[in-house]
Amino acid sequence: MKAVVQERYGAPEALQVQEIDQPGVAGNDVLVRVRAASLNARDWHVMRGDPYVARLMDPATFGLRAPKGVLGTDFAGVVEAVGPEVRRLKPGDEVFGEAVGAFAEFVKAPETVVDHKPANLTFEQAAAIPLAANTALIGLRDVAQLKAGQQLLINGASGGVGTFAVQIAKALEAKVTAVCRTKNVDLMRSLGADQVVDYTRDDFTRTQYDVVLDLVGNRSLADLRRALTPKGTLVLSGGGVFRGGSVFGPVGLILRGVLLSRFVGQRIVTFDARPSAENLATLRSMAEDRQLIPAIDRTYPLADIAEAIRYVETEHARAKVVITA
Repeated sequence: MKAVVQERYGAPEALQVQEIDQPGVAGNDVLVRVRAASLNARDWHVMRGDPYVARLMDPATFGLRAPKGVLGTDFAGVVEAVGPEVRRLKPGDEVFGEAVGAFAEFVKAPETVVDHKPANLTFEQAAAIPLAANTALIGLRDVAQLKAGQQLLINGASGGVGTFAVQIAKALEAKVTAVCRTKNVDLMRSLGADQVVDYTRDDFTRTQYDVVLDLVGNRSLADLRRALTPKGTLVLSGGGVFRGGSVFGPVGLILRGVLLSRFVGQRIVTFDARPSAENLATLRSMAEDRQLIPAIDRTYPLADIAEAIRYVETEHARAKVVITA
C-alpha cells in the first residue's frame, strides 16, 4: 500500500510516499481503507522532531533521528477487516477515528478509538474531527468544566482545535470570545462566536474571562492570567507551529503554568487528550445534530502531502487541511 514515511527529521521535502506492507489485524484491531485524513499541528511537530524534548517524552512516536512508522493521525474511511475480538464494527462500515499511520491507503487502529462516521458528513469532513474536536471537547467539558453562561476566551480560535472549541462551547451554552487574525473574523462569527478579537488590532488581555483556552502558546503566563478573573481557569493546550528547532516549544509554557498553579488563586491546568470511541460517539451525535460543522480550508491528494504540510506551516492555515486518498 502507499503510505507517507520519513527517514529523517526536517522540512516537508523529507516526506515520501512509498509502497509498504499493508498491516494485518488481530485481537481488537480494525483495518480501515482510508478515504480521507487530516493534518494537525502534531504532524508538523513529528515531521520536524520539534520540540527536541518530545523525542524523549514520546519515544513511541519520536525516534532520535526520524519518526517511527507512518505519519498522520486522523482518518475516515471504510472498514476492510476486523480482528476476532471486535464487536461493534464490521467490514463495510463507514468509520472515523484517531490512530498513528493515517497518511496511507490503509490504517490499523484498535476498536476503542474508532466509531461510526457521522451520517450527514462526507469522509473529508469526518476526517477533520477526531484529534482536534476531541482535544476541544476534553479541554472544555472535562478539564475546564465549562458551564452555561460562563465567559470563555479562545486564543487561537481559527485553528483546527479552535474552530471546534467555538462550536462545542456554544453547545455548552457559554459566551464565547474568539481571538484570531483579521482574515478569520467572519469565519469565527459564522461558527457562533459571540465576540471576536482581532489580535492584530486589539489586546485580548484587557478583559477578564471565567475560562481562557490557550491553543497557541504565543503569550506569557502573566498575559494569560491577566485575562482571567481572580478565580478563573486557564487551560493550556499548546500545539502551534514553532519554527527554528526549539528545545521545549509549548511544553515550556505548560510546565511553568503547572508549577505556578500551586501558588496562585487561579486554576492553571493542562491535559492529555486521549482518543476514545466514547468521545467520538459524542462528537458524531453533535455533528448529526448540526452543533458541530467541520470547517475545511483546503484539500490535497496524498501524493501532495509535502505541499499540504508546507501550507499548514507557512500560510497560517485556518481550520482544517484534509488529505484525500
